[in-house]
Amino acid sequence: MFVSLVVMEKTRQAIKKTDLKSLTKTGLSEYLASLGLKSYRSDQVFQWLYQKGAASFDEMTNLSKQLRSELQDIADIRTASEFSRQESIDGTVKFLFKLDDPGEFKVEAVLIPDFSDDGTANRITVCVSSQVGCMFGCSFCATGKMGYFRSLTHGEIVDQVYAINRLSEERYGKKITNIVYMGMGEPLHNYKAVMESVRILSDPMGLDIAQRRITVSTVGLARQIKQMAEENLGVNLAISLHAADDEKRNNIMPINESLNLETLEEAVRYYYYKTDKPLTYEYLLFDEFNDTEQDAKNLVKIARWVPSKVNIIMYNNVAGVTLKRVREDRLNRFMKILVKHSVTATVRRSRGDDIDAGCGQLAIREGSERGKSIA
Repeated sequence: MFVSLVVMEKTRQAIKKTDLKSLTKTGLSEYLASLGLKSYRSDQVFQWLYQKGAASFDEMTNLSKQLRSELQDIADIRTASEFSRQESIDGTVKFLFKLDDPGEFKVEAVLIPDFSDDGTANRITVCVSSQVGCMFGCSFCATGKMGYFRSLTHGEIVDQVYAINRLSEERYGKKITNIVYMGMGEPLHNYKAVMESVRILSDPMGLDIAQRRITVSTVGLARQIKQMAEENLGVNLAISLHAADDEKRNNIMPINESLNLETLEEAVRYYYYKTDKPLTYEYLLFDEFNDTEQDAKNLVKIARWVPSKVNIIMYNNVAGVTLKRVREDRLNRFMKILVKHSVTATVRRSRGDDIDAGCGQLAIREGSERGKSIA
């Protein structure tokens, strides 16, 4: 039965093979079932793809040679492969991955280890990309300068995590502990692939990362925030805020002109109502732009919309961007105001300054063409 169905599949896809990593877990099961394979084969293939990181059918040794050969004739395993890496003196490792497509696009991902006093890596975070470039053109972001080219498949997202997890296990003797979707691209602009990658990464037959250890960031796409609330996968939501009034946010984040803070507030309240989960506001603090006493008071009001915390982020300066990292005295003054008003706030110090750690800096260096943008 399998052989005859393969013939039909070859006829239907005379030129284009099926990329197994473009299929959801359910889609993979249905595809293999359509070839006459028993259901347990789907689990085997899924584990090879997403737990063992197989890049070819030859690696799938619990499948017969004949089956591997027949699958190779009709299907592909397209894998994002490491193109280069940079290592910082603080332990941060930045990867550039080449995608398996005619465009030869590249995306970035970062390994960020946090060490205890004895030098043990106790928290190992991977920051992944979800798109090649970004549509939303935030003025401070290197990725925004690229424009948008395309979204990644869930397989391409998972490949970044798997490759970096392999390094983590080799170097630290343990798998990664946390995943953040804060790399290149706007994760909620690639909603389906991002959520499918979350399901795969948290699947016991995948990397089995607890969903509570996965954070998805957004510039504030209200409809998708509500969609996240409806699905309630168990992941964390982070809002890239970066300014606490519409005028300043319009200035640095073009999306705010159509999805302003009032719209964001409504979406955030809906999210909390549906999930009962607090969220995080990410706030890049720029020197003499969004770091005044009034800015801090405006941020206090936003932090009170729903239970939340604020991550004050020290900016990795980007060439060609006039905004610069806040000075320490202005940071301290800003933080005192937040603390005085009982806002839970932490300062996330810059990592990897010596390796172009600002998101998009490696990829933009490698390319020249500009994609689509709302900016």
